[in-house]
Amino acid sequence: MLMIVGIVCAALAIFILKYVFGSSGPNPFETDTREPLKEMVHVRKEKNKVLKQGFLASRVPDNLDAVIIGSGIGGLGLGVLLAKVGKKVLILEQHDRAGGCCHTFTEKGFEFDVGIHYIGDLLEHKPFRCMLDSMTNGQLQWEPLENPYDQVVLGPPENRRRYPIYSGRTRFPEELKKCFPGEEKAIDEYLRLVKKVGRGIWLLALLKVCPVPLAKFLVYTGLARRISFFFKMAPRSLTEVVNGLTENKDLRAVFCYIFGTYGNKPNDSSFAMHSLLVTHYLNGAWYPKGGASEIAYHMIPIIEKAGGAVLVRAPVNRILFNDAKEACGVSVMKGQEEVHIHAPMVISDAGIFNTYEKLLPKELQAMPEIQKQMSMMKNGEGGLSVFVGLNGTKEELGLKADNYWIFSENNLNELVEDYTNGEREESAHKIPLLFVGSPSSKDPTWEERSPGKSTMSLVSFANYKWFEEWKDDKVSNRAPEYKELKQAFIDSVLEVVLDVFPKITRDKIEFIDAGTPITNTHYIGAPKGEIYGADHGVARFSPELNATVRPQTPLKNLYLTGQDVFVCGFAGALAGALTCGSVILNRNLHLDAIGLAKKIKFTKDKLKEE
Repeated sequence: MLMIVGIVCAALAIFILKYVFGSSGPNPFETDTREPLKEMVHVRKEKNKVLKQGFLASRVPDNLDAVIIGSGIGGLGLGVLLAKVGKKVLILEQHDRAGGCCHTFTEKGFEFDVGIHYIGDLLEHKPFRCMLDSMTNGQLQWEPLENPYDQVVLGPPENRRRYPIYSGRTRFPEELKKCFPGEEKAIDEYLRLVKKVGRGIWLLALLKVCPVPLAKFLVYTGLARRISFFFKMAPRSLTEVVNGLTENKDLRAVFCYIFGTYGNKPNDSSFAMHSLLVTHYLNGAWYPKGGASEIAYHMIPIIEKAGGAVLVRAPVNRILFNDAKEACGVSVMKGQEEVHIHAPMVISDAGIFNTYEKLLPKELQAMPEIQKQMSMMKNGEGGLSVFVGLNGTKEELGLKADNYWIFSENNLNELVEDYTNGEREESAHKIPLLFVGSPSSKDPTWEERSPGKSTMSLVSFANYKWFEEWKDDKVSNRAPEYKELKQAFIDSVLEVVLDVFPKITRDKIEFIDAGTPITNTHYIGAPKGEIYGADHGVARFSPELNATVRPQTPLKNLYLTGQDVFVCGFAGALAGALTCGSVILNRNLHLDAIGLAKKIKFTKDKLKEE
């Protein structure tokens, strides 16, 4: 019996090693492709020549290798990976500019970022940084935020408590211990757990790229939870773990505060997902120099150089299939006419719900394998964004390159539950959670581009159902009742900001507007106004789901990329692109990125020695 177990374990180890380290396809990270920095382009018309190339049938390249639906980082990132190995890729974007949640827009002379607030894990020698440098040929620059990079604010105006969150693997716990004397043991154990969970993420990627029989074996034998601490902790809620560490309610809230970056309140959140965010920022936080549009601006030329294109105002209305039920292209609406574009491979960055519910024929939607995936996922929480344009510099307004997470008290679960389940008119006046950042303060080029001006981005959650009745109104001319409700949310948010930032006064506000869940549906194609794709609750991180929802769909030649394949956020969606690329190119691109980082570090160290 022991011999049989030993043989099975050895065979399993060989299989895992083969699919973790084995490779046969071309490597997009084979060489260091960074180029000397070019002069930054700030003229909007020049940037729009890259970011706003409208769809015309005549602009579709011949002999495509793939069509990608959606130009978020999951689509753009995958497009670059394929382009770097010579693939000709067409990316189609329904909005009027490329970038997805990485795009920017301008109102009354103020440029606003819609989804990039801060990115972690960008130390120069880290694989994530080396990968991004490679995918932009070294042209995308990053500016570090202040340290502390986050400020957690708890309580009502008369009793606000502020807790700074510092980066640094030793400074993070040291500073927390200064705020919470006597809680040293709880803080050390919290950090130990999140680090250990973070190291176990490798198996999530493996379940999505290895052969289905191997993935099922790892899941149904229980081995997935045994060999990965990530999956061992995944069924435990954030509340459960944190409450077991300390009785201090403020410390519990500080441990949990960053749940807003993935959208589930602590008692619905998986501790595994939360740990990924905490470790992501342990080494610091950064912002793209020149604003979020720089990301797409430096990726698109790489796709074009390989013969591909990124075209906007190109709403895909359906995926085309041949008689063998193999994906063979897409249909794009151009006015009232359909334009058919054929390619041997179709990849969707539009999210699992849009892909399966809107782009597939009814008979293919009904396939048991498709229905199983849909039954395992649900829509995430809707997002509310408020954009503020201010007269004054960051110094005059008391703004820094950091973020504020403001909560009306420390009972986070009750606050969020009462808010999201409340009547819309009541909830509009008691927003319990608010993220506040100043993109202009984080970007060192801002003062040159917009002297004497500043911007703020304010983000919270909002129930899609509160706004659903106006979803079919013209986006620029919705009903007066909608505008009144939106204004109530704006007024509530503004009251908090003016209290926390005393140097900001109403007379300094030159522009203010809000995007609701139905705004998100219009501009970024989010079915229920969600900003993080499919829900990131505990169920999302079961081994079974992650072995089932994979880049390769049940339909031949149709793939998924982006945050619904991996996890949410910029880094998560990019990991989805790497995972999808691994399947398409038949090699482990995650390991290739690590290999590139090691190669660059080795070369750098050798030059220092010389």
